[in-house]
Amino acid sequence: MQAHRFVHTITMICLIGGGIGMVGCQTNPYTGRSQLLMTSVGQEVQMGAQAYNQVRSDPKMRPSQDPREIEPVKRVAARIVEAAKRSKYAEMAQQFQWEVTVIKDDKTANAFALPGGKMAVYTGIFPMAKTEAGLAAVMGHEVVHALARHGAERMSQGQVANIGMQVVGAAIGISSKNPMIGQAAMAALGAGAQVGVLLPFSRKHESEADYIGILLAADAGYDPRESVALWERMGQMSGGGGQSEFLSTHPSHDTRIEQLKEWMPEAMAIYQNRASMPAAPLPEVGR
Repeated sequence: MQAHRFVHTITMICLIGGGIGMVGCQTNPYTGRSQLLMTSVGQEVQMGAQAYNQVRSDPKMRPSQDPREIEPVKRVAARIVEAAKRSKYAEMAQQFQWEVTVIKDDKTANAFALPGGKMAVYTGIFPMAKTEAGLAAVMGHEVVHALARHGAERMSQGQVANIGMQVVGAAIGISSKNPMIGQAAMAALGAGAQVGVLLPFSRKHESEADYIGILLAADAGYDPRESVALWERMGQMSGGGGQSEFLSTHPSHDTRIEQLKEWMPEAMAIYQNRASMPAAPLPEVGR
């Protein structure tokens, strides 16, 4: 119930936000979901550039020098970006200054795309992606996070959650006669907001990125069915479904696979009308 009221508050802010000049809302062009955004695209791009520079300047970060690792990543990234420029995010995708770095870290299975178009792929993702088509599913997913402004939305939700808890704290009163009761109540409200509101929105972001990501991969000429194989390998390598879905910012592997299969007919319809790219194997790492 608490989470429902909080979401209702966010919805009301979206309805009146245009009039108060402090917040804005947009609708995801693929899913129709309303998003509360309290930062501008320019601010997000600036933060993305700063984060990217921090990653690249980290003395522990080692860019790959191996063309066998760099070339497939750049090839997939270029095709995903071109698909993004044809997508419903075309206007933003055309404004971003896209760049990708391959990080030589065989133990880190990760990739990211930041607002503004700065991307990185860690070589540790290669065994899970297996092929360029699998990598396209990964990169399509990450590019959607940037284009759909998911990071800015999470920050905005956190700001609203903090404001909401301050208001509730004032309403219930942190009594000087019994301060422990007030502190316990605020702690409970904090946990309630985190589990009931912020994490579920993060799971929505992940599912949204999965869905739109396979559409981008398909439009780029990569077989979207590789996304299912990717997450099956993810599940096997993580030893199962991982932590409880309720307390996770990501859907469980099983949920993810089920959703991908539901969306597959739409993605396949796109893929079948594109010149398909070969599912070239990625180089082996860690040896």
